[in-house]
Amino acid sequence: MEKKCKVFGKCGGCQLLNMPYEEQLKRKKAEVEKLLKPYCKVEKIVGMENPVHYRNKVLASFSCDRKGMPISGMYEENSHRVVQTDSCLLNDERADKIILSIRGLLKSFKIKTYNEDTGYGLLRHVLIRVGKTSGQIMVVLVLASPILPGKNNFVKALRNLHPEITSIVINVNPRHSSAVLGDKEIVIYGPGFIEDTLQNKIFRISPKSFYQINKVQTEKLYSIAIEFAGLTGKENVLDAYSGTGTIGICASDKAKKVLCVELNKDAVRDAIVNAKRNKVTNVEMYNQDAGEFMLKQVANDVKMDVVFMDPPRSGSDEKFLKSLCHHAPKRVVYVSCNPETLARDLKYLTKNGYAAKQAIAVDMFPFTGHVESVVLLTKVHN
Repeated sequence: MEKKCKVFGKCGGCQLLNMPYEEQLKRKKAEVEKLLKPYCKVEKIVGMENPVHYRNKVLASFSCDRKGMPISGMYEENSHRVVQTDSCLLNDERADKIILSIRGLLKSFKIKTYNEDTGYGLLRHVLIRVGKTSGQIMVVLVLASPILPGKNNFVKALRNLHPEITSIVINVNPRHSSAVLGDKEIVIYGPGFIEDTLQNKIFRISPKSFYQINKVQTEKLYSIAIEFAGLTGKENVLDAYSGTGTIGICASDKAKKVLCVELNKDAVRDAIVNAKRNKVTNVEMYNQDAGEFMLKQVANDVKMDVVFMDPPRSGSDEKFLKSLCHHAPKRVVYVSCNPETLARDLKYLTKNGYAAKQAIAVDMFPFTGHVESVVLLTKVHN
């Protein structure tokens, strides 16, 4: 299935848009197979039936053209030049329409787009988060200062155009840096978050929350991960790098107890709310570094039967892996968004008492070069 895009090759969003989807899947599976070949067989890659408009999180950067008219879109690859994009085959279509409407309102409200070179202007980015099941939509306006001219009228005008919007938040980012979001948030309409459903559990999504961008594929990914864990209801489980607690909470019905550990305090705050929202009583949340937390568990002789680990693209670190091997849970389910760092970490784990038993790739990001993988490791008994 070949898709057309006016800015393909300029925009940094898609790398594989000119490649038929079946070929993309073959390429990604081959990439994971090559890297994991020393450790285990990759059983399959799980693709999407309809691999478009899957992104529930859409970010548009704002600038202006040579005539001073506002433009919005993605950055050109390896640059901070905005490529004007009115719609994207990957984005939720509702999000794209809202971004276009915001762009159209700027002139009448005398809102200037931010200039990174001069530091002049107000609107830097717009972030849209969509609940694919709930239908809730949050708009985050990333501004260089906290004052939005005609704030109430702007909210009214935007909601007249898009009554489906359930929350609007100002995020203040005055810094001269590539970071999109700042620290300060001001809720100007609605609750300041949305909710969505995964594995029949409800999750709160705040402006800064980590939440998988492809709901359809995340359902499949989590089903595989929980199946690999082989839970019977008797196990103590650790969910490391747990984010907003999604994997741990989804697995909680089949576990005796789940400990979720995450370094990002905003994510932990959401995770605590998520556990309460779902009336889950056998999950505990900890705001700590995963490696340090695991060392404490070892020191306190707290026994974990199963460990889920879902580290960032940089992978895990030796501190965590060393303490994991020392702790020696029966099963480790490694969820990875980077097959290169996955292979690196598997090398360490397989040299230190574990065997990789199963691996499945999941295409979470169609038309891009990224691929997710799930690997089951079991403790080798000497």
